[in-house]
Amino acid sequence: MIGKWNVEITFANEEHRSLRFEAQGEGKGTLELLDPRAKVWGGATSSGAKWSRGEGNAVTFSGPVEFLLGNVGRDAGTLMCKGKFEKPDLITGEAEFSPQVGERPSKHGTFKAVRAKE
Repeated sequence: MIGKWNVEITFANEEHRSLRFEAQGEGKGTLELLDPRAKVWGGATSSGAKWSRGEGNAVTFSGPVEFLLGNVGRDAGTLMCKGKFEKPDLITGEAEFSPQVGERPSKHGTFKAVRAKE
């Protein structure tokens, strides 16, 4: 699991998001939003994340993220990805984004994580 992963998320509303997850030792890591529009806000920022292995090929990683909303704001919340290793360099599974602000429901979707070629 340790290393850099390019994560592509597709939510149920067909909204697509790209992130970089860097898994480090002891279940720690970072999440970084990969959005070309992030330059407007001074570049992408990374936040602390955590990961864990489950039974068999199961793996979970999660952390706080801020998705850009158009060019006017940010949607802050917690992203959790639960998946399985399909191959040593490929994880697929379910994604859930829980907004921090307001009484909005969580967004659900799927994700694919591919180990980044350094």
